[in-house]
Formats: sequence, C-alpha cells, structure tokens
Amino acid sequence: MTRTRTDLALLAAFTTVGLWASAFVAIRYVGRHISPGALSLARLVVATSALGAFVVLKREPLPARSDLPRIAFVGLLWLGAYNVLLNAAERHVDAGTAAMLVNIGPVLIAVLAGVVLHEGFPRNLFIGCAVAFAGVALIGIATSEHGLASTTGVLECLGAAVAYSIAVVAQKPLLERNSGLIVTFLACAVATVACLPFAPALVDDVGNGSATAWAVYLGLFPTAIGFTTWAYALKRTSAGKMGAFTYLVPPVAVLLGWLVLSESPPGLALAGGALCLVGVAVTRMKTAA
Repeated sequence: MTRTRTDLALLAAFTTVGLWASAFVAIRYVGRHISPGALSLARLVVATSALGAFVVLKREPLPARSDLPRIAFVGLLWLGAYNVLLNAAERHVDAGTAAMLVNIGPVLIAVLAGVVLHEGFPRNLFIGCAVAFAGVALIGIATSEHGLASTTGVLECLGAAVAYSIAVVAQKPLLERNSGLIVTFLACAVATVACLPFAPALVDDVGNGSATAWAVYLGLFPTAIGFTTWAYALKRTSAGKMGAFTYLVPPVAVLLGWLVLSESPPGLALAGGALCLVGVAVTRMKTAA
C-alpha cells in the first residue's frame, strides 16, 4: 500500500473514531426521548437515504449475487442488532461506560480474524490488545465504583460487542470485492427493513425537536459517514488492526460525555484512557524482521 493510501486509510480510521465516539453521547441523550428500536430505525432511514443518493450519483456497481447473503448478515447483526442493543444499554449506563464495555469487541475480532480470516496472531497485535483492554477494564472499574453501571446495561453492551465483532469479520472478505460505500448502503437497507416493526413506536416518540435533530445527526454522521470510512479503512488493513484501532473510541467518548452531558470521568478512568492510546500505538508498530 502506498504512503498516500496509508495516510488516507489512517484519516478514515480517525474520522470513524471521532464520529463513533460522538454517537455514544448522542444515543445517551436521545434515549431519554426515543425508544431503542425506534431510534435505530430513525438513524437507519436517514443513513440509507443519504448513502443511496451517493450510490446513484457514483453509479456504484452492485455486488455479485453470491455476496448478498453475507451483506444481509452484516446488516442484520451490526446495523440492526448492535444498534438496538446499544440504544437499550445506554438507558442504563453512561456514554463513556458503554463505549468501554463495547470495546471488548476488538479482542474478539483479533481472535476471530486470526482463526476465520487466517490473519495470524502477530505479537504486537496481541500485546497492544492486552494493554488497551487493561485500559478499558480500568475505566470500567472506575465508572462502576461511581454507581454508573447496571447489570442490564452491562449485559446489553456485551451483546452489542459480540454482534459487532462477528459482523466485522464477516464484512472483511466483502471489501476485497466491493466498495465500502455499496456494502454499507446495502447493509443499512437490510437493517432498515428489519427495523420496520419499530415504525409505530418511532411515530409516537418523535416530537422533541432536539432529540429528532440528534437522531438525524446519528444517521448522517456516525452511521452513513462513520461506517463508510470504517469500511474504507478496513479494506486497506487487517480486521485485527482496525478492531484494535477502535480502542481510541472510549477515551474520546468519555471526554465528550463529560463536556456535553456533564458525566464527569473519575481520574482512574482517565488513566485507563491513556492505556487505551498506548495499546493502539503498539498494534500499529511493525514487527522487527
């Protein structure tokens, strides 16, 4: 991969991190006004509409018919189940804690990618994952001591993490043959159809102007743009390394939660965030020959 493509992939990865971190904060706020399934449907309708327009303008070629079942699987698992579980979880836990708990996913991704995609088990990848996971654990301990977590929210976050990790491993082979844009669009479209039973709840819940605006933001930015930049970066690196990169999301989400929602992170959580950054740096290091 050329230096320019590497830089673009890193830019896409950082864009994803920032947008996904903001999503945890937005979900936490909107969840006070819109139910989990209705919120998922709202952001998926917005994302699918925006991505569909780009697909038409760019005249993106459709995937081979043999790829469609896997795309549907990714859409149902990640854009559907993951989002509903996360929305439900953030009714019980704060934005930063949710981001940290979901980020057990990269460890699962690294293991699954090594086994299923034959990416191997590079030493730096697992050292970095171990360091970053220690940071996530530290943040989890810090926040739980302050009474911010509940058993229900924790279990829903863990379920979301499992759905997300399996979907990433399933998505990686698709990107070898298709653009990230078309894969993301079709996955969103499938998830939208799956979430249509939540339409009556969405009609009942929409009414608060700021909550509706945040729901539109979630659809346009963390979903339409964030998932597309994720796919762009994933196509140009391994699933394990991209999974580890998302360890940057929790410290950013904690900071945004503090600034936007006044959910102040304890000092121990900030130390955990620093460990997350160190862990990601280790995963990006090249192994000596």
